[in-house]
Amino acid sequence: MGIFQDRADAGRQLGLRLAHLRGQEAVILGVPRGGVPVAFEVAAALDAPLDVIVVRKLGVPSQPELAMGAIGEDGTYALERSVLAATRVKQEELRAVERRERAILEDRVARFRAGRGRVDLKGRIAVVVDDGIATGSTARVACRIARNLGAAKVVLAVPVASSDVLAGLTEPDDVVCLATPPRLTAVGYHYRDFSPTGDDEVVWLLAAAAKRLQNASSTVEDRGLDEEVHIPADGLWLQGHFHLSGSAAGVVVFAHGSGSGRHSPRNRFVATTLQRAGLGTLLLDLLSPGEELNRANVFNIELLARRLIAATGWLSGRPDAASCSVGYFGASTGAGAALWAAAELGEKISAVVSRGGRPDLAGARLAMVRAPTLLIVGSADHRVLELNRRAQAVMGCPNRLELVPGATHLFEEPGTLEAAAILARDWLVQYLP
Repeated sequence: MGIFQDRADAGRQLGLRLAHLRGQEAVILGVPRGGVPVAFEVAAALDAPLDVIVVRKLGVPSQPELAMGAIGEDGTYALERSVLAATRVKQEELRAVERRERAILEDRVARFRAGRGRVDLKGRIAVVVDDGIATGSTARVACRIARNLGAAKVVLAVPVASSDVLAGLTEPDDVVCLATPPRLTAVGYHYRDFSPTGDDEVVWLLAAAAKRLQNASSTVEDRGLDEEVHIPADGLWLQGHFHLSGSAAGVVVFAHGSGSGRHSPRNRFVATTLQRAGLGTLLLDLLSPGEELNRANVFNIELLARRLIAATGWLSGRPDAASCSVGYFGASTGAGAALWAAAELGEKISAVVSRGGRPDLAGARLAMVRAPTLLIVGSADHRVLELNRRAQAVMGCPNRLELVPGATHLFEEPGTLEAAAILARDWLVQYLP
């Protein structure tokens, strides 16, 4: 039975599980070829560099898919003694397989590293990623290589592996695995699409990851506009914080359930993640300090939506943002307001993200939303999760419900807010042209 749609899906799920490593000087190391599409998504989630550790499985001559050992690009070597004993592979047969695989390995090292050097691992966290582990031979060799190259810590991260095999691994300092069946017949059984990964795809992914990191670095250097703003709405001035880099093609407007949206530490954390991806952000106080004292205003979705629409109009009237596409990020009751406003504005809104939100509060307008919408809910936020599922059932726009494992309503658990921010970033980057 398939657990993952494909390797990219597995990588996105694995990236969420590894969110705590963001900003920790991690280097993502894909094991070619099938591990590289998984590692590409992990590197995107962690804003980390992507490299490869080239390892070749030594297959039993009569059963090539069964590993009797593995070899690595720096001469690292591992044998599965139990497999060799069971299959009675002769020494000369083993050497013949090794010679053949060594030639392929050296050819791939030259191909994958053409025009670029290896990412320095000294003192950093090496995250070794493959698409799954059957016998563990290639994983052991890859972890040894990372250690030999000076990694301060080695983390092995895979979508699926046998629990018995994982228990016997001593090479990594830490192991992250999404699915651990007691017996693993074949890694491919856990994917709906397990199409082979070609050398050309590996080369393209490595180049794309390097370009992505370069663009992110350029965005950080291009600080652009960062200022407090005042936006007229309903006869008062809404307080906001506007960030726009010179290269931003989209702006995300934040709608918070309470008045202090621009000061919310969670919203500011998410905004920073979006800014690093090249998006502009507008953090808003949709209520004045006096209005916020009346708790009923927090649930006045029509009022909040009307002010969000006014802020969107103000944004489109700025020469520096007029050409930018607009997305909404709503939290708590602010998500209901974001969806209400998106329904009113139609094609003017390119995407909506709700974090721990109340989309149900958009009422009848929920079915009118056309912008692609992502609903992010903590798996332990049971009441809100049920409300989101009901809301999703009436939505006609492209939409997806994503659960952040272990998160409660405020995403206070370690790594959960980071996971939500990654999900939001990927959705908004996809839909804001």
